[in-house]
Amino acid sequence: MIDLSYKPHLVGGKVILRPFLESDFPYIEECLKDPEVLKLTGSDPSYDREAVLHWYTTRNDQTDRLDLAIIDTNQEGVVGEVVANSYEAETESMNFRILIGPRGRDRGLGTEATQLFVNHLFTASPLREITLSVFDFNPRARHVYEKAGFSEYGIEKDELEFEGERIDSILMSITRDVWQERRNGMRPTS
Repeated sequence: MIDLSYKPHLVGGKVILRPFLESDFPYIEECLKDPEVLKLTGSDPSYDREAVLHWYTTRNDQTDRLDLAIIDTNQEGVVGEVVANSYEAETESMNFRILIGPRGRDRGLGTEATQLFVNHLFTASPLREITLSVFDFNPRARHVYEKAGFSEYGIEKDELEFEGERIDSILMSITRDVWQERRNGMRPTS
């Protein structure tokens, strides 16, 4: 089992990652309703507002996952979220996901948030691997993940149907060893 009860404040040059506040809800709701977010995450555009509000107000109580708001240091309010969930004891791994809303795009915020979060997960936990999946029609996110050290290890064919087309999901991961090599300025061996 993994204990993620501690909810950190992680500060970078462009972003701050911190626990959610109830006052963040209008900002995260803006992200969740954004057509590009809906497309790139494969999310359903209809949802129960009260259930979603409850979801976000309970994130800080979770001990088996870590959900943090992404704050742009140049703006007021949340521009997205980073999440580590679905701990796998056998492989000592967790799933990573990130969501960036319309006010946070195309300024390197996702890259910095990903790097800060991955660094925290490997520094503050015994995780051996962080995994993710990204839809094939999201090359911007894939580029961010590659910059952070993730590499492809598989493909889930036809994972999503979007506007009548079947979209593959690219499976990526970063291991503690690769992260450590990158952190030490060494070239990864694999």
